[in-house]
Amino acid sequence: MLFSKSFIPILKNNPSEAVIKSHQLMLRVGMIKQSSAGIYSWLPLGFKIMKKIEQIVREEQNRIGVQEILMPTIQSSEIWKESGRYEDYGEEMLRIKDRQSREMLYGPTNEELITDIFRSSIKSYKSLPQLLYHIQWKFRDELRPRFGIMRCREFFMKDAYSFDLSDDDAKFSYNKFFLSYLRTFKRLKLSAIPMAADTGPIGGNLSHEFIILAETGESKIYTDKRIFEVNSEKTELNKKSLINLREKYEKYYAVTDEKFNKNDFETNVPEEFRLSTKGIEVGHIFYFGDKYSKPMNASVDYKGKKEFVKMGSYGVGVSRLVGAIIEAKYDDKNEIMNWPISISPYECAIIPLINKNDNSNLEKALNIYKYLNEMNIDTIIDDTEENFSSKIKKFNLIGIPFQIKIGKKSEGNLYEFSEIGEETKNLSVEDIVKIIINKKKIN
Repeated sequence: MLFSKSFIPILKNNPSEAVIKSHQLMLRVGMIKQSSAGIYSWLPLGFKIMKKIEQIVREEQNRIGVQEILMPTIQSSEIWKESGRYEDYGEEMLRIKDRQSREMLYGPTNEELITDIFRSSIKSYKSLPQLLYHIQWKFRDELRPRFGIMRCREFFMKDAYSFDLSDDDAKFSYNKFFLSYLRTFKRLKLSAIPMAADTGPIGGNLSHEFIILAETGESKIYTDKRIFEVNSEKTELNKKSLINLREKYEKYYAVTDEKFNKNDFETNVPEEFRLSTKGIEVGHIFYFGDKYSKPMNASVDYKGKKEFVKMGSYGVGVSRLVGAIIEAKYDDKNEIMNWPISISPYECAIIPLINKNDNSNLEKALNIYKYLNEMNIDTIIDDTEENFSSKIKKFNLIGIPFQIKIGKKSEGNLYEFSEIGEETKNLSVEDIVKIIINKKKIN
């Protein structure tokens, strides 16, 4: 890709309407454009990053045996009336009527729709468990949308649902998602803490939010610093191993402000390990038993008896993760965005020094570009006539992990090469490729 032909509308300064890092950066480097209050178009740069995050989320869902489906954004009001949530959900739900005057809604979540799908298809306990997920747009009519895509009205989300015969089986499914989320956020280079949380309008009595620390977060959190030492790497997908994982985390105090109890906090956490700060919710899992299956008659035959299935739901804000990663990784002092290489918009930028009467550096850049693409390294060439320092600043801001500079200091087959924010080295293209491929393997 030539930068001159790419759709990356960069602004010189942070837009005045943006007050947090993620909103500022996403507008400044042309990742998004506001369409109306709380609703954004995702431009090529931002969309590319979001789709890479989506793929990581998908891979980790598939890894624990969840099957992917796709449900519509528009739902009938009838199933929501069955569950009893149609009137209870509040003004966040966008209610509409079609030309036949049938009441419809733009789905804020999918518990009712997935329950309707299940009850029409599964009749025997022998088909359980069933774990299903989809990745789709949602709409919640926020009263005060703010902070860009962090608190918006339309957002891209992965939500999954589990159906089991018993509470014990359902908690096994719950723990699978608990592990899957830890793996997902680790791949995104985020330190996400699972915290006991209220269930809110979803319902139920068991819930965990996955929170990353951030000054701009809307959640107030209280935790024991030692929780960051818990290691989930060796956890296997069996009941005992997953229970042990939950116990390791629940050994340490970690709650959102809704569940905070000052006396419990001070009693259970030594003063030197107490941490009270703000965080961003990046995932939320719920177990709610038969809250939806009972009123909607979603049952299976178990030894001649009708059993209402036990359910859970599991959400990850895919579009929100773009903003959350920026909040966690952006160095606003030096204006450097440190994307994990697995989700960076491009893996390498080639920056040739271009003179009007000399195309030799651009020709070298095109040859290197061809070789890097053959090695499956996603690359962009800056073919503009900006000076070196402006180009480097631009790619630091966008967050391209690796940069190859072709200018006066390039000698023979050696080119200036650097990892974002690091010192420059003179290396051959072959050595550069080895470094990038090894980094990709690690990440």
